[in-house]
This record gives sequence, C-alpha cells and structure tokens, in this order.
Amino acid sequence: MQIDRTAFAAADVVRDIWESLELPRHALDALKLPGPSGPSLPSSFKIGILAQSTIALSALAAALTYATTRSESRQLPRVEVSQLGAVIEFKSERLFTLHSSVTPSRDVRAPGGIYRTSDGYIRLHDAFPHHILGTLELLGVPKTASREDVSRAILKWKSVDLETVGTAEGKLVNYALRSYGEWDVLPQSRAISNNPILLQQIDPGPLKALPNTHSKKCLHGLRVVEMSRVIAAPVSGMTLAAHGADILWVTSPNLPDLPEIDRNFSRGKRTTQLDLNRASDKEQLMKLLETCDVFIQSYRPGSLADAYGLTAEELARINPNIICANLSAFGPEGPWANRRGFDSLVQTCSGMNVSEAEHAGKGEPARAMPCQALDYSSGYLLATGIMAALHHRATKGGSWRVDVSLAAAMKYLRSLGQYPGDTGFQAADFNCAEDVPGEFFETRETGFGLMTAIKHTPIIEGCEIGWDVMPKPMGSDKPEWQT
Repeated sequence: MQIDRTAFAAADVVRDIWESLELPRHALDALKLPGPSGPSLPSSFKIGILAQSTIALSALAAALTYATTRSESRQLPRVEVSQLGAVIEFKSERLFTLHSSVTPSRDVRAPGGIYRTSDGYIRLHDAFPHHILGTLELLGVPKTASREDVSRAILKWKSVDLETVGTAEGKLVNYALRSYGEWDVLPQSRAISNNPILLQQIDPGPLKALPNTHSKKCLHGLRVVEMSRVIAAPVSGMTLAAHGADILWVTSPNLPDLPEIDRNFSRGKRTTQLDLNRASDKEQLMKLLETCDVFIQSYRPGSLADAYGLTAEELARINPNIICANLSAFGPEGPWANRRGFDSLVQTCSGMNVSEAEHAGKGEPARAMPCQALDYSSGYLLATGIMAALHHRATKGGSWRVDVSLAAAMKYLRSLGQYPGDTGFQAADFNCAEDVPGEFFETRETGFGLMTAIKHTPIIEGCEIGWDVMPKPMGSDKPEWQT
C-alpha cells in the first residue's frame, strides 16, 4: 500500500524515519533545516525535500553518536542542513574537476539508454562493459554495433521478454519501461516496505559503544569494511568517513572500476584490493570482518553468501557486535529480491520515468530525474541506519542488520507526491561547476592531482566534518586498520 505523505516537509520526513528507527525523540529539537519551499531541481518529484531530509538524518545520527560517546554533558549539538547544499550534493559526481591532463575514460562507449521494443520500451544499462557487451551478444549484434543496429534488434523483442531473459534469467541489467499502474500490480511492488530503512538485531550480545576519545569527529574510532559499487553504497561509506570513521574500501582486481565516479566517492576512504578466490586474500578479509564495527556491501543480494559464505549470521558468529549493512536494488523481500539493479533502472521499471515525462508534457515516452536521487538518498539512509544500529548496539548490545534499497527510496519519494503539471521544471539546475556557488567547493591534492569537488553540507556545532583521506589509485593501502 502506498502511504500518502504529500503534505510532508523535510522536517516531517526526518521525524517519520527517525521515529521508525526508535531513536531518541528529543534529538529532533537540535535540527535546523533552512531553505525555501517548492521545486529545487527541474523535476516533478520533490527531490529537494528528499535530499535535505536524508542528509539531515545522517548528520543528526552522527550528532547523537557524538553526544553519547564524546560529549561530557551528553547534550546533543545543534545540527543544520541547508536545502541548497543538499541538492548540490545530490549532483556531486557531475560537478567535480580533476586539474590534470589525465581524464578518466570508459572501456566501452556502448549504446545504452531507452529503446523501443515491439510493444513498448526498455532501458539498457551500460555503466559496466560486461553488462552492455552481454546485451549485445544476447541481441545477436557485434560489439561494434551502432545505436541503429541495436534499435533494429530490440524491435524484434517484447519489453518484458527481453527483461526476463536478460535480467531475471541472465546476468544483465535491462528493465522494461512501466507506468505506475503496471508497476503497482507486480508482486515486487507490494513486497517493498514503506519504511526505507529496515533495522533488526541479528543476535543478542554484549553492549559495545565507540571509544570515548577527545576527537571532534563524531565517528572517530569506527572501523568499516566497505565492499561497494557505483554510487549508493559508496555514498554511505563516504558519509561515515566525513564524520571520522576509518573506511577500508575493498575492491576486486577482477572487476572493472568506474573512474568517472570512483574519484568522487572514494574521498575519505583508504583503498585495498583482495581477490576472494585466493585463500590468503579471503583469510585477510575475514580478519578484517572479525575486528570491524560495520560491513557495508552492495553486490547482488546473495552473491557474497553463495560464493564465499558471507552471510550476516556467519559474520555475527565470528564478530558478535558486527553491523551488516546491505544496499540492494529491490530490498530483501519479494520475487525480485535477488535481482541486480541501478538507480536509472529502478526509475524505469517503477513508473517514475513515465510519470516524469507526463508531467513535463514534451511528448517523451520517458524522462529521467535530473540527478541520481535514489542512489544518493539510499546512501544517506544506509549511513543513518548504520548509526542507528550503533546507538542500539551501545544500549541493547548484539549484532545488527541494516537493509536499504533503491526501490524503497523510490517508494518513499513517490509518497511525497509530485508538483502539478510542469511547474516543477521551472527550477534551475546545476549542470556544471560554473552553476554552483564557490562556497560549496573544496580543492585538495589527490593521487590524481588537484581535485575540486563538493563539500559535505551539514554543520554540527562544535564538531568537525570533512574528509582526511583523498582519492588515490585502487589498492594503494594495506588491508589493515589504522592504529
């Protein structure tokens, strides 16, 4: 059932999700959310409300951690998140600049995007070379195929048939374009929770709080293993890092990276590479997981468990205070629970692209939102869920599991309603660095030269926010914790 939250402002969203996590209600009094009402990006969806509220949730959760582990008075510091800063952060991967002659490039310039089928439309995912090359093979066209070649091949297929063969039965990520009505009747639609953060205790156990240090970083002393891809889960690790967590980003030497966006989302993280097919590397990962506080993973649900036995229950057995944080496309329940998916694909299959196009009134079959709002909101929600688990671990003990999905973020955003007609599209956009006021940027030296990028927007009174580690080549660090 779709809940109606059309009257919600950002503060209402924060309160709704905060209370669902059973966090102290008095903390809400410390939050200030300045900013105008109305559209903040050219879209019918209320992205400004979503951006400000999800970033505010993560900042308030960090302030709560600080108050309970760092502050002698235990008084929650004041927290402020501007709507403008939050919206700009939701486009940060498009707004950073590397001041060097080396420009990240993709391995394949493949024909992704929306295509007409025999009975509708489908979106092909092309961020990873193996996904688009697999689709070209399925379609029976060469690797060098043009967009016109792909179009002719796809016209022979029905939308859901191509989605089923490639995505449900195969290893690809292509989804049929659906309307709200077509999405709402699917069992997966009904299986998605109305709560965007699912938090549960795995096993009871001893209490554990963060060490009480004199650091002005809210999460100083928190150890996080992050195994993530693309945007959503990397945003969660990046958020925890901005508040002082030690993030060890573990990637595989056997999988392609995404240098166009990895540069932005690796801020605050040390980077190491482990091949889990090698016994010594698997052993090293297990040592890290035995001694970490948080394990973030965003691979296809079940894949790490099936291949390497990395289930939440097994990890809780070897680490009784671990927090297992999972980012998925469609959530832990329903027939699509184990499917791959990305922001643009969830927009496509859930009716968002069709509704956005209808509101724009330009005669398009589909229109994407002006930013990866599902990715970013899911990342900040996952960070919030992790910090909520930290609070409960310190007061109730045990190991915890956090689940956030792109589809649950989509469902929540949809519940906020849409601006009538094309009125939402009158808002200004931030398409390049020149569109953004200078105070939102910072310039730092990285392993790739000077980099100018968007700062983290929250302000927490008396606390420091920002990244101490800058982007560097993959695998630059040893797989071990900082002392």
